[in-house]
Amino acid sequence: MTTEHSQWFKSSYSNTGGNCVEVAINLVASPGIVPVRDSKNLTGPVLNVSAPAFALFVAGVKGAGFDLV
Repeated sequence: MTTEHSQWFKSSYSNTGGNCVEVAINLVASPGIVPVRDSKNLTGPVLNVSAPAFALFVAGVKGAGFDLV
C-alpha cells in the first residue's frame, strides 16, 4: 500500500519533541488499514495495522489498560 497521499495526524496530547506516533487517518475507511509511523522519522518505515486492531489498541489506552504503575 502506498502512503504518498497520506494525511498524517498526531494526537493533540503529544508534546513537542516527545516520543510520538502519527496515523494516516484518511486511509482508514476504504482499505481498513491504519498506517502508523514514528513522528521523528517521517521517511522511515510505516506499520500498517488493521482498523479493528487499532481500535482495540486505542480502547486499551483510553481505559488505562497499559499502565505499568
